[in-house]
Amino acid sequence: MTVYNQKIGATSETSSVSEKLNVVWKRERTFIGLIGCFFILAASTYQLPEIARWVGFLMAGYAAIANDSIQTIGTFIASNKNKPWWALWLFIGGIFLLTMGYSWTTYSGDVTFERLAAKGFEQTPMKFSFLQVAAPIFLLILTRLKMPVSTTFLLLTSFSVSAKSVGKVMMKSFTGYFLAFGIAIAVWLILSPYFKKWFKGEVHPLWNVCQWCTSGVLWSVWLMQDAANIAVYLPRQLSLVEFLGFAIPVFLGLGVLFKMGGERVQEIVDEKSDVVDVRAATIIDLIYAIILFYFKLHSKIPMSTTWVFLGLIGGREIAMSMRRSNDRSIATAAKMMGKDTGLALIGLLVSLAIAMACNDAMYDAVMGSIF
Repeated sequence: MTVYNQKIGATSETSSVSEKLNVVWKRERTFIGLIGCFFILAASTYQLPEIARWVGFLMAGYAAIANDSIQTIGTFIASNKNKPWWALWLFIGGIFLLTMGYSWTTYSGDVTFERLAAKGFEQTPMKFSFLQVAAPIFLLILTRLKMPVSTTFLLLTSFSVSAKSVGKVMMKSFTGYFLAFGIAIAVWLILSPYFKKWFKGEVHPLWNVCQWCTSGVLWSVWLMQDAANIAVYLPRQLSLVEFLGFAIPVFLGLGVLFKMGGERVQEIVDEKSDVVDVRAATIIDLIYAIILFYFKLHSKIPMSTTWVFLGLIGGREIAMSMRRSNDRSIATAAKMMGKDTGLALIGLLVSLAIAMACNDAMYDAVMGSIF
């Protein structure tokens, strides 16, 4: 009888797994099909540099912004769900065109505000490996799994000709994480009781104006840091035709993102306390923009803005729990922060694995430090 029951249980578990896989397939078959097509495209073009750079860029453009949207336009989307998607798109898309246009004209065709002028990233790629072109596909998959991956680590590290440069990027990024965490703890420990009192009742129309302004500034400052992640495939100085080939697809991709209401990684923002309140979203965006602008002035070395953002929202949640300004215990807030950071660490490991597989300098440096 026991053996019979075990067989029945095993059959039931197998059936359950089969049913779950069937549900996943029905829900994700379009996405899985697209991923398969993208891998085939990467495999068929990576040996043709002039084609591969644009294939990699186009995939990286959407993948990077879709994943990083939680940092910049995530609170903007969350707090403006009652607004037409096309109005949000034209606003954010317009700022993208203005910011990139300013960099292109000011820095002689460079759209990265000289982020890629830093040592180790200054050379235009003249040949590509399969994994370098396919790296954005892995980013798309991780985004679908709701992982806040650092696009800086996943995309830029694959192209660095110096492992030392990657180390500087990591150090600057982790410094940003702890600085943002400390600032968030200080701000919300001191002010969260006042925020809770001030943010009651109907929202004054002026707050909407403030939020759109701070979101616009944040988006522009973020582009100054992270445009390098998608432009790394392209020549360091773009002609007018190349600039249009860079700007127009990203502008249209933003439209797709707003039409969808954000990628699934948007849930990381939506689950945080009060982010749908335009007043709270404005405060978050303002502080985040100030931190990013400080690091822009600090050095030209690229950094992961994802880690800065995770430090900011993590510190905010813990501080609000300490002041009992939300319904979460400190343990729950810490667990939420740990989950987000853990997912980002997984993304970092995947990034380093891809970088080692397609970048001899990274492989030699990592293996040399281990052995």
